[in-house]
Amino acid sequence: MPALSPPFRRLRWLNNQPYLLLALASLFWAGNIVLARYVAGHVPPLTLSCIRWIGTFLMLWPFARPHVKRDWPVLRAHWPLLLVFALTGFALNNALSYWAMQYTQALNGLLIQSSTPLFVALWSLLLFGVRLTPAQFAGIALSLSGVLVILLRGDLAALANIQFNRGDLMFAAALFIFGLYSALMSRRPTMHQLSLISFCTAAGAVLLLPLAAWEYASGAVLKPDLLSLSTLAYVVVFASTLAYLFFNRGISLIGPNRAAPFLHLVPVFGSVLAILLLGEQPQLFHLVGYALVLTGVITASRQGAARK
Repeated sequence: MPALSPPFRRLRWLNNQPYLLLALASLFWAGNIVLARYVAGHVPPLTLSCIRWIGTFLMLWPFARPHVKRDWPVLRAHWPLLLVFALTGFALNNALSYWAMQYTQALNGLLIQSSTPLFVALWSLLLFGVRLTPAQFAGIALSLSGVLVILLRGDLAALANIQFNRGDLMFAAALFIFGLYSALMSRRPTMHQLSLISFCTAAGAVLLLPLAAWEYASGAVLKPDLLSLSTLAYVVVFASTLAYLFFNRGISLIGPNRAAPFLHLVPVFGSVLAILLLGEQPQLFHLVGYALVLTGVITASRQGAARK
């Protein structure tokens, strides 16, 4: 058997590094939240969601086609579960999150994002009876406290002044739905991940088409300018194709409860992007928050924290 070239060896190595894959997925999703808020009012959210999955499917299809052909009997046998994956992980949660950012601020969205591991744990308990271990619970609590320190700028009294609106409720609903997707991913049928994500992106786009058509009919039209095209390029390549491939692979390697605390890195990366791209100055509370989040992620995701 011929030796693999260096690029393929690096890809194979990356494919078996769950912690790095999950961290990169969180980074790409952090950029997605910041960008969604930045283009609010310029890019129609439902149209963006639909084009996002159409573009992702078209990107993956040349590579996924042979795997889909081989896995077609499994896809056909498990299509109801796969349709639930598409609905919860690609259509509903994505449309709601983009729509929510039309009505809420990035601070609120990042704060609510930190509740995602709790939703994953809740669905895992309700559906499969999987309980958090003490280490997992402690890790989630530590990382959540770190997120709060960062978002509240070290002033916990600011928590009382946060006003929640319909955008916040919509964003929370999107994360609740994504928690179901994350929990169900531990029961995914055995198939190549390109087969899975190709089916889900195609089905997600089809499910979103009526909503995008309704949005277009209501007068919200996508402007083909540089900002719109750049937004579409980022969400298709990084926030969709790479992030979902990395996240799904991470869950398959270490399970949903150990993978979920990595989602606390989303608001951490979001604050870093604000410092780098928006000119905000790093403060002591950033360092304290990062240390708490990193400690929590390591505590909850380590091998000994997994319940047999």
